[in-house]
Amino acid sequence: MLTVFLLLNCSGQPVHLASEDRPNILVLVADDLGYSDLGCYGGEILTPILDSLALEGIRFTNFHTAPMCAPSRAMLLTGNDNHIAGLGRQALEVDVFGYEGHITDRVAPLPDILREYGYHTYMAGKWHLGAQPEYNPHMLGFERSFVLLEGVGNHFNSEGFFGTGSTSHYTEDGKESTWPEGSFSTDHYTDKLLGYIDAKRADRKPFFAYAAFTAPHWPLQVEKKYSEKYRGKYDGGYEDLRERRFTALKEAGLIPPEATLPALHPSVPPWDSLSEEEKKKESRKMEIYAGMVDNLDHNIGRILRHLKEIGEYENTLIIFISDNGAAGEDYFSDPNIRPYVNAYFNDEYATMGEADSFISYGPPWAEASTPAFRYFKEYSTNGGIITPMIIAGPMVKNANSISKAFASIMDIAPTVLELAGTSYPDTWKGRPVYPMRGESLLPLLTGGQTTVHADTYVFALEHAEYTMLQKGHWKIISIDRPFRKSGFGLFDLSKDPGEQHDLRQIAPEKYRELLLEWDAFSREVRLQFPR
Repeated sequence: MLTVFLLLNCSGQPVHLASEDRPNILVLVADDLGYSDLGCYGGEILTPILDSLALEGIRFTNFHTAPMCAPSRAMLLTGNDNHIAGLGRQALEVDVFGYEGHITDRVAPLPDILREYGYHTYMAGKWHLGAQPEYNPHMLGFERSFVLLEGVGNHFNSEGFFGTGSTSHYTEDGKESTWPEGSFSTDHYTDKLLGYIDAKRADRKPFFAYAAFTAPHWPLQVEKKYSEKYRGKYDGGYEDLRERRFTALKEAGLIPPEATLPALHPSVPPWDSLSEEEKKKESRKMEIYAGMVDNLDHNIGRILRHLKEIGEYENTLIIFISDNGAAGEDYFSDPNIRPYVNAYFNDEYATMGEADSFISYGPPWAEASTPAFRYFKEYSTNGGIITPMIIAGPMVKNANSISKAFASIMDIAPTVLELAGTSYPDTWKGRPVYPMRGESLLPLLTGGQTTVHADTYVFALEHAEYTMLQKGHWKIISIDRPFRKSGFGLFDLSKDPGEQHDLRQIAPEKYRELLLEWDAFSREVRLQFPR
């Protein structure tokens, strides 16, 4: 007798699905991809696969993540706030509620629930949610996994970056593994995921596959056949690219026609102030970055073609996101890291993009990749937390549409659970768990609704003392350190998505309302600021 699961169709009526008829779920995560990098989001980089996926599905313009990698991944796999999940601050692991540095038992991990309810669960790529064996993906519900435990790795080998003679650490199914010589990260993670899917095809069970790519995260490295496609395309500089992409976003209907370019981050020097040699190196950085995005698109194409070949594409929900805004870090120049990085790697023009090269494109190109919003990764401004999201699949109506509905990375887990025919538990493995803070996107995907959250819904974040809270189209932001509640500014996103005009003096009642919401959020997640 077949197990029966309950699902709602686009008209809100129940549909009973036999266990082998439940849809597969494929979650594709790019690492540090900027909002306008894809062709379907106004970019000039060649991304025909993702552009085609957008034609089949929905592009979101108001999708929010955390401002850094680890908290976003924790929110993705739990449907909860990063503090509740245990990743209050990246690279901090202390015995304080919310800052344990790994997914805690306060939540039920999404892959664990899915595996319990009859799904195969596969992962390849970056983990970044706890390096100890007990917090390995193998222990948190992934049936098969090949993962980089740290938040960054060389794309060509296992050479580490943050200590003398350090190496990156990999595990497969919880056991130590090694990086295969000669492999490129995105290619290898794709190979692994496809192998996992093929190995259990015969039993007809649905799968949840999580492709956590490490591209285009620095160090910027890729085979020259990809980066050479873009030779000379960025010689006009980052200010020119920023303006071109900003115009393209408007033309595509992805930002309001009345939007204006936000002020640049103060660390960005004018392009014309650079020497010719500096311009040459800067342009090459962006060429390599574009090549990494190009290669990422190619590998996503490999996955989608394979699903078609094995007859699973038409029964798969596909979700593509970036984990946070474009990356503004420049660790090659960081005084705390530079001594090691300079000893083992170089930033010479002739070898840029190769295995012994360590470069990142820093604030200038990050600003170009996120032209409509203020700043970039790490910040709680829109540039740090609004990223592309494309969702396609057989249950997605309104193909080639754009949704301006507010959504967050916490909404993905409840969406997947509803689609799988199950729900989030009150208790898990004998212990009570916090309820999810996200909501299912399925009513929007099936065409039953045009929004996910009510105007009264509150979305708030804190990471490393950068904070924000949004309710409706109003948002408060603080990027002061140390955090001061009095440092919040107030912005009306309906008129000012670039967050340029602080309205706390003009709309004091709304400001006080959001500050009270911040107090409530702080209590709910037991917000603290350990150092």
